[in-house]
Amino acid sequence: MRALLQETDTAGLGAQDIPPEFREVVERGWSLTPAGGRVLTDLLLENPPQHSDRLAEETTVNGRGMTDYDLPTATDERGPVLVRRCLAYIAACLRRAQEDFGDTAVRAYVSLSFADTDEAPLTSNVTFCTPLPDVLPYISDLESVKDAAVGEFSAEDCSSWA
Repeated sequence: MRALLQETDTAGLGAQDIPPEFREVVERGWSLTPAGGRVLTDLLLENPPQHSDRLAEETTVNGRGMTDYDLPTATDERGPVLVRRCLAYIAACLRRAQEDFGDTAVRAYVSLSFADTDEAPLTSNVTFCTPLPDVLPYISDLESVKDAAVGEFSAEDCSSWA
């Protein structure tokens, strides 16, 4: 992930980098569930399923694959645009979480990997959760992940992108 981030131009990163359907998610903001989960309002189901704990609830509700159907399949062309989309989206969501909750507790997780298809294009997934003192982290050892590039981001990490 460090290499991908170093190769990505973050100058001028903003709403124009976020696909329209993800901009709508940012605009609707965040909500608290009855269990205290911090979730993106637009991603909540009308009748949400029960989750084993708050971390599972947050990562399940908030997790989505980033739009990439409009991108070329060649990794060198696809990668920089896909990473910019993810970074712009997480920065906007984390800023909105800070506004809605009054703190910077929410974390974003971005993963990039190659799809298990014949073309094997680079794909990405983004989710958000709030670390809890009595629950293991969403990804306990980011450095040991082997099958994907994974990064954890806070609102502070994103402050230099906008």
